[in-house]
Amino acid sequence: MTTHLITGAGSGIGALLARRLLERGDDVVALARDAGRARQIAEELPGASVLVGDLAQPGRLSWALSKQHLPDRIDSLVHVAGVVDLGDVADLPATLWEQQLAVNLVAPAELTRLLLPVLRVSQGQVVFVNSGAGLRANAGWSAYAASKHGLKALADALRAEEMQHGVRVTSIYPGRTATPMQERVHHQEGQDYDAELFIAPESVVTTILTALDLPRDAQIADLTVRPGR
Repeated sequence: MTTHLITGAGSGIGALLARRLLERGDDVVALARDAGRARQIAEELPGASVLVGDLAQPGRLSWALSKQHLPDRIDSLVHVAGVVDLGDVADLPATLWEQQLAVNLVAPAELTRLLLPVLRVSQGQVVFVNSGAGLRANAGWSAYAASKHGLKALADALRAEEMQHGVRVTSIYPGRTATPMQERVHHQEGQDYDAELFIAPESVVTTILTALDLPRDAQIADLTVRPGR
């Protein structure tokens, strides 16, 4: 049985990925920020297991996971969770920088570190669902883009380090995708939101599954997904 641990499985791309994996018979372990959210995710994803760990506090992840039962085998760790707060450099307070760096960069690094021993045994895979902002930074996106540029650096270094252990590392860079997070971004931008204008989350999930299912003689290192219209 193949086991996947997914962050951000409570909505958007992460939730759809979890459902697709469960439907095909894989085991899914979702990470929730607190016990209340864990109960909600367990109800929304029948058959999935749920762990509690707050990505906004990466320094406490080790303690949180040590108090729970982790699966004996993990074949993939998929980082989907993320937060975004827009603003010009002149206006963004340090708290918003710290929050986005913690959730989008430091927490993925720490969670990967904690799970690497298990991933090495299974010769598993780490997938970072990054963003187009991880390849370029536009006005108003400094903190988010910095966190995502950092996530690319994390993935590149991890790939080089873990090749000797047989652990594959993939970064996926979706363009704007029709998710609740994208709707919140539009509200921050003061724009009307029309989901039909953006990539369907199903398309991004299909991309993630392609990377996960690739035969072991190859790996997808970086994959950019852009709107088809």
